[in-house]
Amino acid sequence: MGLFTLLEGFLLLANALAILNEDRFLAPRGLSFNEVSGGARAKSLKGQLVGLIYATQYLRVPLIALNAIVIVVKLVSG
Repeated sequence: MGLFTLLEGFLLLANALAILNEDRFLAPRGLSFNEVSGGARAKSLKGQLVGLIYATQYLRVPLIALNAIVIVVKLVSG
């Protein structure tokens, strides 16, 4: 397992987090941004996880560019 394979795995994880819908998936499970924002809850593990999910959703355009780069590299390398 090389470094590129590990980076591909992290990219797949970021893709998975970016497509999660707040209304249909996150809110029923108590992972809404409104529920964990503010105070001590934001510093908990659950609050940090919700922050990570929202950060990946916010950075969708760079994520699309990274996906395109990885696809081109995979096509060129064989």
